[in-house]
Amino acid sequence: MSTAPDSVTPLRPGFGPQPESGMDRVIARPAPWRRHVAIAGGLLAMAAILLAFLPGRGFTSTQRVDARQLTVAEARVGTFEDFIPVRAQVVPLHTVYLDAVEGGRVEKLHVEDGSEVAQEQLLVELSNTALQLEAVTMEAQISEQLNSLRTLELELSRNRLQYQRDLVDIDYQIERLQRLVDRRRGQAANGNIPRADFEDAETELAYYGNKRRVTLESKATDLRLQQAQLQQLQEATRRLETNLGIARHSLSSLTVRAPVDGRLTAMSLEIGQSLDKGERLGQIDDPDGYKLSAFIDEFYLGRIAVDQNAEAAVDGRPVGLRIAKVYPQVTDNEFRVDLKFDGTIPVGIRRGQTLQLRLHLGAESQALLIPNGAFFQDTGGDWLFVVQADGREALRRDIRVGRRNIGSIEVQDGLAPGDKVIVSSYAAFADRQRLEIGGTEQAAVR
Repeated sequence: MSTAPDSVTPLRPGFGPQPESGMDRVIARPAPWRRHVAIAGGLLAMAAILLAFLPGRGFTSTQRVDARQLTVAEARVGTFEDFIPVRAQVVPLHTVYLDAVEGGRVEKLHVEDGSEVAQEQLLVELSNTALQLEAVTMEAQISEQLNSLRTLELELSRNRLQYQRDLVDIDYQIERLQRLVDRRRGQAANGNIPRADFEDAETELAYYGNKRRVTLESKATDLRLQQAQLQQLQEATRRLETNLGIARHSLSSLTVRAPVDGRLTAMSLEIGQSLDKGERLGQIDDPDGYKLSAFIDEFYLGRIAVDQNAEAAVDGRPVGLRIAKVYPQVTDNEFRVDLKFDGTIPVGIRRGQTLQLRLHLGAESQALLIPNGAFFQDTGGDWLFVVQADGREALRRDIRVGRRNIGSIEVQDGLAPGDKVIVSSYAAFADRQRLEIGGTEQAAVR
């Protein structure tokens, strides 16, 4: 009896016995020196990345510049002249402004702009209808008040005279009745007249006595009231007269006259032009006296004072000046000063002429100096590029500067005599720490 063979599960491809060619292969391990080279290369790459961010040595902090684009100067010890250049304008020494005290319409011009005028000379005539009507109305009010005042004074005089007449009549009656009573008293005592006649005379005498007392009281009361009313009218009249005087003065101001002798300038009025109250009409300048007016940067406000010296050149000749007045108001980052000439005023200068001044801020002194170049606008004097001895590179260096004039800058710290620095503009490389200087020509040296 035969037995069936057991079923066998077939193997999946890739399992089970494989041909000899499918046996595992031995992988060769790399040589140790190659691994060391790869690690070193990675470290170098990291170092390069780090160096790129180090100040003064990084790739992004270095820039190559052409020497022909640079101006190099040497730091030297020299005499520092502490002055600033100032542009000043020639203005009249004394000026009187003409303003419209009252507004009005220009009716007539008697002089032209630029003319020489004398004091009290008629210049302009204005008209103001409202002001004229106001003066006329005020005159009418004053006339009415004066009439009321005169009427009250006349009434007061009449009342006083009437009281005097009444008192004269009362006194006469009292005196007559007193004599009558005296006579009838004796007659009544002797029985020559009736007692009633005596008593009637006494009663009438008492009546006039009372009437005199009441009349005196009425006179005093009326006089007091009328005097008070008279004072009020007088006070009102004085006020109206004062106002009328002001109105007449305002009317007179419509006729503009020269307050001083001089030259009339800045007057550009036309016939029929309307002017507002307080509007500038022109000015009268001193024709012979001049001064200089200058505007200076507010940076120097604390270093400018009265009597500081300045100098200018007029027709090639040096002229001395002195600060006469400092205006502390700052406008558009500048303040104003007035300067007067030392001695006589130079011949030939004219109003409006511009002069270049050297305004001295302090005494001359020895200091380490570099030229005042365009670099100052880019760095503010806090740092600059110093050219190395080989002339092929320049490194950024912090410095501390002091005073500055148009030509020189005083260096107080950070440089030594003989150091060469770049004084031209830093606009193209202000964010760099190091410059590589190249080119076929050397940088220009100042």
